[in-house]
Amino acid sequence: MSSPTGPANGLPVRMPRPRQTGRHRRPEPAAAPEGAPALVLAVPGAPSASSRSLAEEIISIGRSELPGLDARIGFIEGDDASEFPSLSGALDTVASERAARAEFARAADHEVPAPTGPDAVVVPLLAGPDGGLLRRIRQALMESSAAAELADVLGPHPLLAEGLHVRLSEAGLARADRARLFTVTTAADGIVLATTGGEEAVQAAGITGMLLAARLAVPVKAAALDEEGSVAAVAEQLRREGSTLLALAPYLIGPEAAEGLLDTACKEADCATAEVLGSYPALGKLAVAQYSAALGITQGAAAR
Repeated sequence: MSSPTGPANGLPVRMPRPRQTGRHRRPEPAAAPEGAPALVLAVPGAPSASSRSLAEEIISIGRSELPGLDARIGFIEGDDASEFPSLSGALDTVASERAARAEFARAADHEVPAPTGPDAVVVPLLAGPDGGLLRRIRQALMESSAAAELADVLGPHPLLAEGLHVRLSEAGLARADRARLFTVTTAADGIVLATTGGEEAVQAAGITGMLLAARLAVPVKAAALDEEGSVAAVAEQLRREGSTLLALAPYLIGPEAAEGLLDTACKEADCATAEVLGSYPALGKLAVAQYSAALGITQGAAAR
């Protein structure tokens, strides 16, 4: 026979954990204000099923970070006649839908909240600045009928350094955790952080590179994938400074890099490479953080 406090045999009983209260309670995620602008993710590169799947996964993470978020995808090289909507076309759709909602709100005598602020905030799906791609995004904004704001690119940011570390460890090129005692015989002792976008992008990547170097305790130097000889020169510099086993860490989400660019860089540097950041979960958080910053929305959970 059991008692209110446990079974008769005296074995411990797993009791429900009390709900956490007070200042240590985990805060509930903020929600997007009703009628807030849409987040339009500007996807670079040639549209494909894989880039669309990647963008959809990042948006799905973003919606979990900011419930109620209206998020769309627009391809910088998209074609509205295909399954890959152009960025300007996606913005036009948002503007049309918000205009219809505003008209409905007026007809309902303000019982339904009317949309507020710009129609959309465009978040570039880029880890760092790329002048050429950002010019094309701004051109798409000017060509659309939407009132849209352009948010910052996703990096530099500690979460991107974390993602690079994870990708290197997945490839066996770095310890997953510096605190672990086992050794990784293939762990690199020098990292080439490869990005696209020219010198400005290399400088920005260098900031994330310093964070990555602190995590790995090995030298990290940034190079430009789209500048001939840049990767080879950085690899040679690392070797002159004492590194003997190099690895290439792509500071890329994926769609922004031309096909074959990474393979060429690996041959130039004569080293192994990790995978691109891809759908690393932090990218969805950072996209929402940039959207929130552009609108002045308090979204503490998005950048943690």
